[in-house]
Amino acid sequence: MAEDWEHGGFGLYIHWPFCQAKCPYCDFNSHVVATIDQKAWETAYLSEVDRIGAQTQGRVLRSVFFGGGTPSMMDPATIDAILAKIRATWSCANDIEITLEANPTSVEAGRFAGYRDAGVNRVSMGIQALNDADLKRLGRLHSASEALAAFDVARNAFDRVSFDLIYARQGQDLADWKTELGSALSMAVDHLSLYQLTIEEGTAFGDRYAAGKLRDLPSEDTAADMYALTQDMCGAAGFGGYEISNHAPTGAESTHNLIYWRYGDYAGIGPGAHGRLTIDGQRYATQTPLAPMAWLQQVSRERHGEEPRELLHFDTQRTEYLLMGMRLAEGVDLGRFGFDQDDIFINNINELMESNLVRLSENRLRVTDHGRPLLNAVLRNLLRD
Repeated sequence: MAEDWEHGGFGLYIHWPFCQAKCPYCDFNSHVVATIDQKAWETAYLSEVDRIGAQTQGRVLRSVFFGGGTPSMMDPATIDAILAKIRATWSCANDIEITLEANPTSVEAGRFAGYRDAGVNRVSMGIQALNDADLKRLGRLHSASEALAAFDVARNAFDRVSFDLIYARQGQDLADWKTELGSALSMAVDHLSLYQLTIEEGTAFGDRYAAGKLRDLPSEDTAADMYALTQDMCGAAGFGGYEISNHAPTGAESTHNLIYWRYGDYAGIGPGAHGRLTIDGQRYATQTPLAPMAWLQQVSRERHGEEPRELLHFDTQRTEYLLMGMRLAEGVDLGRFGFDQDDIFINNINELMESNLVRLSENRLRVTDHGRPLLNAVLRNLLRD
């Protein structure tokens, strides 16, 4: 199993933990601060690239993803220095994908030109809604017109542009979503991430929901109809659902996210970043301190920004591969991790096939269109003893 990660490839995730405001639905590791010492953060990121690079020499790097937070708050010079260090550290794939997440409130034409010149070749924009009332409910700082203007800036600077929308929002019905999704598809470049609103504990929305103050959410049946409509409209427009929430024409899928879902290796750098790394034939889960200043100080003081690594045993890797890979339309290869030699697992597959929830062909297991909205239940049944 030492080289199993090569089935998915090797990528690098860099977490920028700062935002201009905290959205009420967001449970990501993001923070609002008055000032940011960009040079100190640049120094820490470069140090971590050096450290991880020394442990992963000889690999081909297939993707870099600047996530957050709002990485479009980073100075272009910071991005440039990090990417220069990355290119000096690893061999990079000829078609390496370098993505930067951006919010419409932090977009300037000159800033995007700087990112492009540094080597960023793909932008993922957090638009979230296309009308002002819903943007306000979601705690977004931009208007719909600002989002469209920022999208035009991005489209003119980069060949590859993705954007996110959230559906099943307060007061939204199926007709509303059909109209909005039609608008999104008419402006889409090559990728859409379309997420159903989920209420997470520890968020402002979670607190409101628990207090009975988050009203007018669509029913479960309406949300399911919105999901089905999303698949139909995106498919008809040539934006196939290659993953539960992600849609793109063939060849425009996110390389970085495919590394996650195909269970490759990825290094996580920055506060709260997670990773999976195979070192000397052993696979480890990596994580870092959540608090930005704690991470920054640890890198400066100890020359590493990680918490102790967790060795992942075979059964854990097997489960993680299934949990990630079954999100993909392409499904999973049962030859990996010996699923095709597991009589109990094969029996579970047969039961699910009888209910038209999964299908099996050429030793690949996939969730059916009927089963995709029920993925969590499908996975529970696949993994039962």
